[in-house]
Amino acid sequence: MENCVFCRIANKEQEAKMLFENSELYVVRDILPKAPVHFLVVTKEHIPSVHQLEARHAKLISDMFLVAKNMANQEGIGERGYKIVFNVGKEGGQTIPHLHMHVLGGKQMSEQ
Repeated sequence: MENCVFCRIANKEQEAKMLFENSELYVVRDILPKAPVHFLVVTKEHIPSVHQLEARHAKLISDMFLVAKNMANQEGIGERGYKIVFNVGKEGGQTIPHLHMHVLGGKQMSEQ
């Protein structure tokens, strides 16, 4: 998707400091953090949201959670706890229509 910021980052058309990258995923810090530690696990494949996931994406989603866990440990929040959030669609708070997982920690997180 030509106008998608996450696709442009994945294709190296837009600069971003990668915390992690492999052939399927990358991790960057959120530019508007809601917690002391707030990073995004982003798919390189353009999938608009969780709502468009298919059975063929099962390993990709599993890998997203494993990367999130490993990055939480690397960022020092693994043992203390963290929140994982997927925003789905406009009413779900999704502002960029490209599948990504928010990982937040470093403070006591609320239930919402």
